[in-house]
Amino acid sequence: MDWLTEYKIPVGKAAAAVFDWLQEYGEWFFDGLATMMEALIDGILWVLQTPPPLLMVLVFVGITWLLQRSWKTCLFVALGFLFILNQGYWEETTESLTLVLSACVVCMGIGVPIGIATAHRPRLYGFLRPILDLMQTLPTFVYLIPAIVFFGIGMVPGLIATVIFVLPAPIRLTHLGVSSTPTPLLEAAEAFGATPRQTLWKVELPYALPQIMAGLNQTIMLSLSMVVIAALVGADGLGVPVVRALNQVNTALGFESGFVIVVVAIMLDRILRVERK
Repeated sequence: MDWLTEYKIPVGKAAAAVFDWLQEYGEWFFDGLATMMEALIDGILWVLQTPPPLLMVLVFVGITWLLQRSWKTCLFVALGFLFILNQGYWEETTESLTLVLSACVVCMGIGVPIGIATAHRPRLYGFLRPILDLMQTLPTFVYLIPAIVFFGIGMVPGLIATVIFVLPAPIRLTHLGVSSTPTPLLEAAEAFGATPRQTLWKVELPYALPQIMAGLNQTIMLSLSMVVIAALVGADGLGVPVVRALNQVNTALGFESGFVIVVVAIMLDRILRVERK
């Protein structure tokens, strides 16, 4: 089989050449992107960490009531945050929430418009589908290498790697929601003289809202799954004690911090769950 490997296709060398070229000629772009991401992260972190923890718990409970109108869900969210405070992980939780919320802002801001565009242009979706497959199936650790090369270590490379891994979810689910709008609804809107923009805002997006919210839910869950991996490139948050527990083979610390991550994930899922009526 030596003859088969003698003329190896230079996949790795080609990728390295592309990254070297981007690093040399795209430094201005990556520096600007890093500045914007840092501003977003610092802003969200300031909002979450400046007020007293109990006040922020009340804010989250209030948001839960506005979205769900369920005292049971509000009680669960309150108890979840009180448990986190009891375990002493409030600062790490706010740092992880900052990474998750930043990823949500970027992914939904990019993914929803692309999902709408692909729903109206099947050829565009056919072109993007293999790219989305690649983004979701490529091992997440691979994203950390160019993230470190372009952005160094810290929260920004963790956020960039998270966005690349998570972005396909809102694109796919927004595409699914908009493209599955019943034809009679679209025909009725057209019959009443609705413009394409009015049809989008008053028919397609309201019908697709549960799918879009499911995309937001998936964005949050997938972002939380990247918390530990982002910690490997210097991102703060709940991934740090998990990595520390792994290095020290500390079962108590690992289970404690891991359980806090689970509680955060369940709370966010309950807060943002939307059912189609």
